[in-house]
Parts: sequence; structure tokens; C-alpha cells
Amino acid sequence: MKAENTGWRADHLGPDYEMRYITQPDDYSGKVRCSVIRRLSAARSGKAILYVHGFSDYFLQKEMADMFVASGYDFYAVDLRKYGRSLMKGQKMFQVRDMHEYFADIDAAIDLMREEGVGEIALFGHSTGGLTTSLYMSEKPSPTIKALMLNSPFLDWNLPPLMRKAAIPAVSALGRFFPDIQVRQKPDSGYAETLSTRHGGEWDYRTEWKPDILPDPDMGWIRAIHRAQQSLRRGSVKVPVLLMHSAESVRRTDAKEKYSRADAILDVESISRYGRKLGADVTEVAFEGGLHDLALSKKEIREKMYAVMLDWLKQHDL
Repeated sequence: MKAENTGWRADHLGPDYEMRYITQPDDYSGKVRCSVIRRLSAARSGKAILYVHGFSDYFLQKEMADMFVASGYDFYAVDLRKYGRSLMKGQKMFQVRDMHEYFADIDAAIDLMREEGVGEIALFGHSTGGLTTSLYMSEKPSPTIKALMLNSPFLDWNLPPLMRKAAIPAVSALGRFFPDIQVRQKPDSGYAETLSTRHGGEWDYRTEWKPDILPDPDMGWIRAIHRAQQSLRRGSVKVPVLLMHSAESVRRTDAKEKYSRADAILDVESISRYGRKLGADVTEVAFEGGLHDLALSKKEIREKMYAVMLDWLKQHDL
């Protein structure tokens, strides 16, 4: 691990937040870095949360981080390579060919946390970050990580059965040879319109890092996701898992107002079905009215989520 700078610098989230870049080895597209963000608690108990964001996203959930810090945990997050703070000029946003590429970014954050006295970590992943962290804990679990928390993890495609069983494997196979070919998606800004202050939502975030409409994925990205999901189904997470998701998903035929009270990105039934199989100790909680990112749902949902996480961590002596 080689840091780009000699220390931490102020982060745009506010005076209590700091960040630093970590230079990683060059990959197929050139130079690569990840970013680690932190807010330290006054308690410095040696216990910390490490958060990994989802697709077309970055760490922005300041209220959630503040809650953990107020509860005595140090809070760290990583903006993965080619996402958010880590984006470098000329890079293709969100580009990945194998989900294992992100393991080095998680390792870099863990190394920093250990250097700063953290002895016990609860790894926390949202959406694609939930897939990545689950795969990490299945294949390369760090002994410092004592628990895994998941917020709407991307464990299966939200597609009709024929698409999941035939089209995705076919595109995945082609992605080995033609990784840069884009796969066109039907534009849908409904989820963003429930979040952003620009559309009457509650959250103000950087749209250059979190665009309203999800970018079209390429075949290489689809191959990386598909292979990670298949690999995870053959593995097992040995630490306790907290599996959280909305109680409902949005369907194409649903009224627009449902976007404000359900998961508009993934199928919650698939999250539940595959999430319960992640390991021998899985606690599942479904939240009525929750969005895809539960931490960006309405205040009463967020507060329920916070209470669930804190209670669960205490039950597991974290």
C-alpha cells in the first residue's frame, strides 16, 4: 500500500471528516487509486464500521456515519477505484472486469484502520458493495472483521427468469472477449427523483459521481457481476450477517408514488432468497417503506434501521 499524500486531508462532508487517496497498481485502463474516508469517535474504543458503497454511487451518508460515531464507533468508508472521490481524469466511471479488483481497495482501508488502532471491524456493504463485501468475506475474510452488515445487497439480477437464466450468462460469456461493448438500458430516473433535493427529495449529492440515470453497463461489468454472484452461491460467510432490505420492490407497472416507499433497483424477494443462504448465522430484517438504499429512506425508516444495526452489533459484542 502506498499513500499518495503524507496524511489525511479535509473531506467535503465537513470538518469532522477526513480522506486520503491510496495508490493501487495500474490496471488494464492505466493508473488506479481508491479513497478512504474517516470520522473518528471520541471514545476510540477500537471498534469501527467500514462502509462500501454501491454502483453509480459513493460515500455520502453522513447522517448514518454520525450516528455510528455518536454510538462510540470509528467510521470509515472506501470510495472504490473509478468511483466518487477516486475518479481520475480520463477514467471510465465504474469500470470493472472482475469484482476481485475491489479486494485491494478493501484491504487498503483495513490496513489503515489497523494502523490507527482498530481491532474489530463490522464490514458494511450497500447494493453492489453488498455483493463485493459478501464475496470478500466468503473468499478472503480478514480476522479483524467480526461481522457483515448488508443494505439491499445485489445478490441477483432484477430481471425476468429467461433474462437471468439465458441472456445474462450469454452476455457474460461474450464479455470475456468484448468487455467494452455497452448494453443499452431503458432510462429511469424515478429512484433519483425520490432522493435529490433538485427533485423535492431530502439529499444533496454530487451528480457527477451519482448520476440521476444509471449509466449503461458494458459486457465486462455484467460478466464481473454474474461471476461474483455465481461464486458467492458456492461459498459461505463465516461471520454473523445482518441482511436488511425493503419490504417491497417497484415494478414497471406500479404508480410513480411507489418509488418513494419501495426498492426501485433490485428484487427484494431475490435479496431474501439468496441472502438467507450466505452463511449459518443470518439475521434478516425487512423495512416497510424502505428505499433501495435504506440509509436514504424517510427519517422514520432510517431511525428504525439505525436501531436495528446498533442492537444487532451489541448482541454480537461489537
